[in-house]
Amino acid sequence: MQIRPLLLGHRGARSQKSVPENTLDSFDLALAHGCDGFEFDVRLSVDRHPVICHDDNIRGLEVAQTSAQRLSQLTLLDVLKRYQASAFLDIELKVSGLEIIALEALRAHPPARGYVVSSFLPEVLQALQGIDASIPLGLICETRAQFRQWPTVPAKYIIPHHKLARQNTFREIQRAGRKVFVWTVNLASDIKRFAEWGADGIISDDPERLAVIIGRQSGFKIQK
Repeated sequence: MQIRPLLLGHRGARSQKSVPENTLDSFDLALAHGCDGFEFDVRLSVDRHPVICHDDNIRGLEVAQTSAQRLSQLTLLDVLKRYQASAFLDIELKVSGLEIIALEALRAHPPARGYVVSSFLPEVLQALQGIDASIPLGLICETRAQFRQWPTVPAKYIIPHHKLARQNTFREIQRAGRKVFVWTVNLASDIKRFAEWGADGIISDDPERLAVIIGRQSGFKIQK
């Protein structure tokens, strides 16, 4: 039986305009639609709190120069506490300087269903590996130049944009003992194709569509 991929909502349920992305409501919705977990973004406030947001500005405030209290955003601890037992978490670190803070939070609240600490920044992954080599790391790739770096980066998960995905590359990465997550996969035809290619995880803006399509695939089961 082919192992079905993990199903992850991008920033929760990003396509659902009724709820803001990167919020508890959005994360809850991704799980309610049938996903195994979700991806979310972490930045560092000026007072060194790991706040949940994608952009470097919120409501005209520069995140790196603003206190967490003024930003009024979720923190990494909020997310870990709420979903520690219920979701696989893809924790994207958007900036350097979060490494020790993130690892301390994960040690206090380790996600029971698994997690990956991911980043576009190889230097962040190198720093994390130097602190604790047991932490599962993920390299996110949006360009071919980034993607070509995967053999030299200490990442268990390689996370290419769907436009970079090729079946032979999936196999090469998996033969090297690593896993492949693909983002952001929203078309039904792409979701089916990447599942058939053996992707270990699929990240989508539309968790409902993702869960319905993969749920209809016969012969799939969740990976351990």
